[in-house]
Amino acid sequence: MLKWKLVLIVFRCSLGLFAQDKIDEVVFNGTIMTRIITEEGDTIFMSQLDEFQLTSVQNMNQEEKRLYRKYRRYALKVYPYALDAIKIFKEVEYATNTMSKRKRKKYIKKLSKDLKKEFEDPLRNLTRTQGLILMKMIEKELDTPMYSLIKDLRGSSSSFYWNMTGKIYGYDLKSGYVLGEDPIMDAVLKDFDISYKN
Repeated sequence: MLKWKLVLIVFRCSLGLFAQDKIDEVVFNGTIMTRIITEEGDTIFMSQLDEFQLTSVQNMNQEEKRLYRKYRRYALKVYPYALDAIKIFKEVEYATNTMSKRKRKKYIKKLSKDLKKEFEDPLRNLTRTQGLILMKMIEKELDTPMYSLIKDLRGSSSSFYWNMTGKIYGYDLKSGYVLGEDPIMDAVLKDFDISYKN
């Protein structure tokens, strides 16, 4: 915000108009904005926008554009689940950091039971592609393959079972998210901020 004010002040000073304008800060819809009232009575509001990513589909052929739109539509559906999963994982990691192995296992088992009630039905209704996108979002943020996440939380037998189940549908949970493996998936995931913020 300060950078923009400085740019504006330098620009206005260079035009010799700074002395005649009134500059102050106002709160508009919960956002602090800089308000400039010019000598002529015009009002200019300035605010800093959040960072965002814009993906161009111009360099894609028709099939790639269709697939991009499909992935993006699916990503919009699973995005809230990815945010919840990452948040829960980070909180569990923090909460169980100092627990003994036995207490950790007990805590995770109880949490799994509670989460199953809340998320089982919506997640069961996802398509395979939606599930894949959800999985890739989580792997990308945590920089860990799904196999390792399941192994850390539920143990070796669960991770083995889910990896075998995934292989039936053509997924290898051990491979994780690899940038460049699927350029269209990469483009879609760039459009979503899935980072965990405390």
